[in-house]
Amino acid sequence: MMDSSTPTGLSVFQFAGLRQGPKVIILGAVHGNETCGTEALKRLRQEIESGELCINRGTLTMVPVTNPLAYQLQRRHGDRNLNRNMSRTDAPQDFEDLVCNVLCPLLEQHDVLLDLHSFQAPGIPFALIGAPNNVGDIEPTSKAKQEEAMAMSLGVNRFVEGWLDTYAQGVRDRKARGVDARVDYGVGTTETMRRGGGIAVTLECGQHDDATAPETAYKAIRNTLAHLEMTSDAKPELVRNPEVIRLYRVIDRLHSDDVFSKKWLSFEKITQGTVIAYRHDGVELVADRDGWIVFPNNTAQVNQEWFYLAAQSDRLG
Repeated sequence: MMDSSTPTGLSVFQFAGLRQGPKVIILGAVHGNETCGTEALKRLRQEIESGELCINRGTLTMVPVTNPLAYQLQRRHGDRNLNRNMSRTDAPQDFEDLVCNVLCPLLEQHDVLLDLHSFQAPGIPFALIGAPNNVGDIEPTSKAKQEEAMAMSLGVNRFVEGWLDTYAQGVRDRKARGVDARVDYGVGTTETMRRGGGIAVTLECGQHDDATAPETAYKAIRNTLAHLEMTSDAKPELVRNPEVIRLYRVIDRLHSDDVFSKKWLSFEKITQGTVIAYRHDGVELVADRDGWIVFPNNTAQVNQEWFYLAAQSDRLG
């Protein structure tokens, strides 16, 4: 049961141009300690309300604080991770369920989503994109080219693909170990948007406390609106020579005494044969090819994602 200090609603701001155009929604603070998007959206709202920036066509919806409980607590989640297992429910069990019951219908009303995040370890900004065009069961889409063009207009050079595909393999691995798991647990804001027929990009704007992250988020918003011809800003050029990385394997922590071989940074390059970690019984986890280690998590819980492996992709080339 919620107490009197628990937030009871979301603040949603909407601006409509007088000409028809895309319906765009931009989210900040899906994770409460990732506030660069919140700051950027507050700045953009002030510019629109002052007349400094005009939305000429289409509709812009902004949710500066998507998870107000997590934001209030200044941590990643309130009761659970909002960006996993995103769906409506008739019997909400936690605060994030309540948010999902508002957010899912809101996403369905839009064509385009830009979700603004940040990350814990030092690193450069990057965008997460969905699958190529396909008619498969996991993440079917026919709008990959539109999504790729939007991603390449954001102002970043690194792109990551393969999230839901890789997570599905991780679920199969868990089931083989007798652990109950569902692919839908990997579904967050962008996956929900794509399932509704829209396009979606997650932008990781930098480290949580990086003073440049809000500016990265702000520029990405302005670039997105210009790319979609919703403002009078000149259309941004698409990035040249993009670095595209494909996630291909997720490794779970199986025991509390599983340890990394060193303190890894996300997107640190690894070569085939590199010892990445040790299981509690001494078994070595070795890189099967050249590539990167991504999202290493020293505090991962047992049977949860510990780290991802990634390789070079030929997309966007």
